[in-house]
Amino acid sequence: MTENQNIEWKETWRDEYLKWICGFANAQGGIIYIGMNDKGKVTGVQNSKKLLEDIPNKARDILGIIADVNLREKDGKDYIEICVHPNSYPVNYKGEYHYRSGSTKQQLKGQTLNQFLMQKTGITWDSIPVEGVTIRELRNDSFDIFREQALLSKRINEKDVASTKKHLLDSLNLIDNGRLKRAAILLFHHNPEKWIPGAYVKIGYFESDAELRYQDEIHGSLITQADKVVDLIFTKYLKADITYRGVTRVETYPFPKEAIREAVFNAIVHKYYETLVPIQISVYKDKIYIANDCVFPEDWTIDDLLGKHRSRPYNPLIANTFFRAGFIEAWGRGIEKIKSSCKEAGNPMPEYIIKREDIMVMFSSLVSNTNQATNQAANHTIVNRILEVIRDEPFYSQREIAEIIGEKYSTVKYYMESMKKNQIIKREGTSQKGKWVIM
Repeated sequence: MTENQNIEWKETWRDEYLKWICGFANAQGGIIYIGMNDKGKVTGVQNSKKLLEDIPNKARDILGIIADVNLREKDGKDYIEICVHPNSYPVNYKGEYHYRSGSTKQQLKGQTLNQFLMQKTGITWDSIPVEGVTIRELRNDSFDIFREQALLSKRINEKDVASTKKHLLDSLNLIDNGRLKRAAILLFHHNPEKWIPGAYVKIGYFESDAELRYQDEIHGSLITQADKVVDLIFTKYLKADITYRGVTRVETYPFPKEAIREAVFNAIVHKYYETLVPIQISVYKDKIYIANDCVFPEDWTIDDLLGKHRSRPYNPLIANTFFRAGFIEAWGRGIEKIKSSCKEAGNPMPEYIIKREDIMVMFSSLVSNTNQATNQAANHTIVNRILEVIRDEPFYSQREIAEIIGEKYSTVKYYMESMKKNQIIKREGTSQKGKWVIM
């Protein structure tokens, strides 16, 4: 037996160890042994019978909880076992809140304490009412966007969609006794930063990590931000490859739009708005970074996040409204949708850089440094050369085609995926024994 997040050893009893009982009660529970040294060896206690009476009484009177206190014996020496159960309500020691994390006890303060208290009491950050804000102050444009998208998604009753602002907000659980909740202000107010600074999105285009060429800030309600951010990325910050299907001009971007859209919406929904730091999107020629502060469930690992998991949003009211509008799914499928979109488009899988209170996702383009303005003629030439090879030998693989035309395999794969998507070519048969057909 070793000391861990659920076990603590003390050689003697001191009343200050009530803090450790408090910490276990606020976390996962645990056991404190009195009369054992830091190696787990029993050293014994002299006043065991008195402690059997004093410790449970002090836990009851000072902490307001019941702890199981048992007398144990080993090698003729008495020691005390204090079993602490996790408490569903916050436990404090003389106004201080302690928490067991790993093998240490921490006193909770500031934002960490606020977050802990909300979690224990079942209150979420986005459900707290805000005084002095009226429904009249909420802009119509945000409601118009929501109503339009909600009708398309069919995830909300049509009568609720067509009802008054007050009725619609009430149906989304965004009103508490006539007061707007934080989620309502973030979602529908034209200037939520008046109450929640940092509730906006920054986008920058970088030539290199040290060279920022231009940038934008997207302010306003979360509903309008969601509507604008993705469009701005694909109209101003990215350049499409141009191909033609007959006389029809076809634009193919180096990143799958559905994956970027999902990542942006997830960042807006799950953002940890208490940090007052905006979502930051960094665009390069060959990659995009989307970074936001967030809070993961206490019992989650990185594998839980990246694997299949049930939805446990930090901002459930914001998440529910985005779900009703059809912006996101409600089954924890966001990352899976991003990975599937990248796979379908032929892009590399996104990379995640995850810490306890922030997450960054990096998307890589299939062909690095694609620049339509300078490479359009070269792009058209590559497409024609691929078509010439297919006409002569439709059974060649993409690697064989790359060798013949003298281009990188990733380059040929990118263009052929684009050609398939635009119905210029198609694949018949399997990847091993199939052939290419020019449509």
